[in-house]
Amino acid sequence: LEADLGIDTVKQAEVFALIRERFGIPREDTLKLRDYPTLGHVIGFVRERSESPTADQQAEAVEVANVAADVTEADRIPRRVPVPTIRPPVGMCAPTGVELGAGARVIVAADQGGVGAALSERLAARGVDVLSLEDGLAEGPVHGVYWLTALDHEGPLDDLAAWREANRVRVKLLYATMRRLYDTGAFLITGTRLGGRHGYDDAGAFAPLGGAVTGFAKAFARERPDTLVKAVDFGHRASAAEIAEALVEETLHDPGAVEIGHSGGLRWTITVEERPATGAGMTLDHDTVFVVTGAAGSIVSAITADLAAASGGTFHLLDLTPEPDPDDADIARFAGDKEGLKADLIQRMRAAGDRPTPVLVERELARYERLAAARAAIDAVTAAGGQAHYHSVDLTDGDAVAQALAGLDRVDVLLHAAGLDISHALSDKEPHEYDLVFDVKADGWFNLVKAIGDRPLGTTVAFSSVAGRFGNLGQTDYAAASDLLCKLASAMRTTRPDTRAIAVDWTAWAGIGMATRGSIPKVMAQAGIEMLPPEVGIPTIRGELTAGTRGELVVAGALGAMVEERDGIDPAQFPAAGPMVGTVVRFGVHSGLVVETTLDPAEQPFLYDHRIDGTPVLPGVMGIEGFVEVAALPLPGWHPVQVEDVEFLAPCKFYRDEPRTVTITAAFRPDGDELVAHCRLEAGRQLANQVEPQVTTHFTGTVRLARVPAADITAPVPNAPDGKGATADAIYGVYFHGPAFQVLERAWCDERGPVGSFAAGLPVDHVPAERPELVAPRLIELVFQTAGVWEVGHGDRFGLPRQVDRIVPHGGRDLPKGRVAARISLGDNGFDGQVIDESGAVLLELNGYRTVELPGGVDPDRRAPLTEAMS
Repeated sequence: LEADLGIDTVKQAEVFALIRERFGIPREDTLKLRDYPTLGHVIGFVRERSESPTADQQAEAVEVANVAADVTEADRIPRRVPVPTIRPPVGMCAPTGVELGAGARVIVAADQGGVGAALSERLAARGVDVLSLEDGLAEGPVHGVYWLTALDHEGPLDDLAAWREANRVRVKLLYATMRRLYDTGAFLITGTRLGGRHGYDDAGAFAPLGGAVTGFAKAFARERPDTLVKAVDFGHRASAAEIAEALVEETLHDPGAVEIGHSGGLRWTITVEERPATGAGMTLDHDTVFVVTGAAGSIVSAITADLAAASGGTFHLLDLTPEPDPDDADIARFAGDKEGLKADLIQRMRAAGDRPTPVLVERELARYERLAAARAAIDAVTAAGGQAHYHSVDLTDGDAVAQALAGLDRVDVLLHAAGLDISHALSDKEPHEYDLVFDVKADGWFNLVKAIGDRPLGTTVAFSSVAGRFGNLGQTDYAAASDLLCKLASAMRTTRPDTRAIAVDWTAWAGIGMATRGSIPKVMAQAGIEMLPPEVGIPTIRGELTAGTRGELVVAGALGAMVEERDGIDPAQFPAAGPMVGTVVRFGVHSGLVVETTLDPAEQPFLYDHRIDGTPVLPGVMGIEGFVEVAALPLPGWHPVQVEDVEFLAPCKFYRDEPRTVTITAAFRPDGDELVAHCRLEAGRQLANQVEPQVTTHFTGTVRLARVPAADITAPVPNAPDGKGATADAIYGVYFHGPAFQVLERAWCDERGPVGSFAAGLPVDHVPAERPELVAPRLIELVFQTAGVWEVGHGDRFGLPRQVDRIVPHGGRDLPKGRVAARISLGDNGFDGQVIDESGAVLLELNGYRTVELPGGVDPDRRAPLTEAMS
């Protein structure tokens, strides 16, 4: 206990106290801990002193063993969902290194909709030798493959033979082709019609069998990292000419992403983001009917036990493993005496004249492991007061699956967890292995859904994998089947809208399951991939069922190498931008667009003229300007129509007037017909005696972009002050701003509230002056300062910006007509404001501006003119 496990004497005493309480052992004052130095001694202590449990105690033990795990344990890891995000136009991307010209020989595995013909025509015009699949594999070098069979919609698949043929022409021929070309370095470009965003939109996947092709491509890209591999998705209305042109461009540009989509004139890829489970789902109770496949797997058995304890429902458990004999002592021994069982198995093999090789022994142990897991699942259901019906069935046999489900009038939860993994590099993966791994998941799903038919089907849960989401080495079959299940779940939004479809991309589990064997845990650790604790994974399914989840989610901790970024852009091709954009560092699938800008107080007026206690501080309005500039970079022709949810978290100071580099990151997401860019501004400082720099997030906010600018609106023009109010001299006797940010000429109150007049003839606020600003930051500053003057005048409160809910820039802000003024009102969520020119045109709207007080108050003499002006 102490030497090997590090359990000191105090903790040993606590353990003995808990053991006495649990087993009803009286306290012994003469007991000496040194007499019980090991776990074996402690177990002996319990056996010697505890009485045989009564029937009531045995029942209590069963109940305790089957209490559902705490569903909040699932919150210990991030809950992520796949979401589309944009890629920059191909003109901003780096070349892939592929040459499509004379001497290149490529295979075009054509679709039936004309894309193959259109692509072949374009390639031939470039001098490429276009080959059919049969000719390409027959002789001569092959430099690339265009796999277009998944561009065809599979249509209604009414029988298993048609289903299998559809998958054969899409993914199994692809497997055979790329296996033949494995060592040639031939590029692979696949085409699908999932919808243009890979099925991650409200409509769901259009031609979902393309998911198998995409899953294959992602895994193949992991195996051949130096080869160009792309899975390119399109909408169902995209023409053959559009698709062909895009495929050529994708071959030549952007090696930084495997999943690419084309929709709405934009290029897309798929990332993941953290999102909490929301809403209310189903109630699990005694009437709930479950169908569970892969029921003899240790992970599935544990999840079944959790669902049984929570519901006490009816479970139909399907697995290829025969129904376990409740009187088979060896099944019980697997859990309690695995080493003893192993020794007996070796002796039995020898007695039968067989050689007990490690492979044969482990195979027999694995059989008992599945029998034990099946037994545990059955027992858990029974112990919870439910009904367990075990069906030993081959999921690839449609008739057998239909017979197993024949007596059901409905299925509330279909949990398709069956699957196996035989990881090999594609070059070593035999056809029978590929079929076995793929068919259990894919054919199994088809047979289950077909067997249920028109009967009510409440929720489906398909067990996918991070291999399907991100690809993984040696798993082109497993990834293909897993991503196929995800896309089938996506398609059910339209094909079976009354059914709530969930797909779970599991990471490898710790403690139980296939990934605990051999060197897998070590390999995962080296790749920075965190394995899933069982106490976290087991209640996840229950949590998602009761939370009303629909769609795909990734259940994993740290993803390590799976989310490593690849370089795919050419920073020199990004357009020139305003003063807050310096160098484009990267545009990652998962990291978003990252821009670094070095700002120097000696050069930039917006720093030199914005000092607090003598130290230059980056104005919050320039942070907002930076967000808009970065968000607009990859979207030529789009307009910033709103800035939302701005948080000023910490001042960005330029100590000793030294230059400092800020980093602005934008992560793009679709929102209807618009895009939103979630932005943050960070900066690092190297502190004394610290190895790593201290990185602080200073500002965050969201920029909304649309194809058309915000509509123009008008408002009443504020009356002239007629000599009333605080002058600029009085205002900037309180405020710290220098000439470039002395935006107020005068501030006063009229019958509607505070008004601030914009100062004319201000010096430039940034250099180079010809680099345009996109949201007129000094007009935003006009609102901030007018509200600030009101705060000082009414409450001796000097406020610095803390939050803004919404900013809307309107047309005309760059060319206002005549006098410009800000009108302020105090709403429930802070200050609201409009900036209006002399014609009544609203140049800018602002809502929900809130401040944080700068300690120290304001000198009464300096405050007096502001108090008078705002009264």
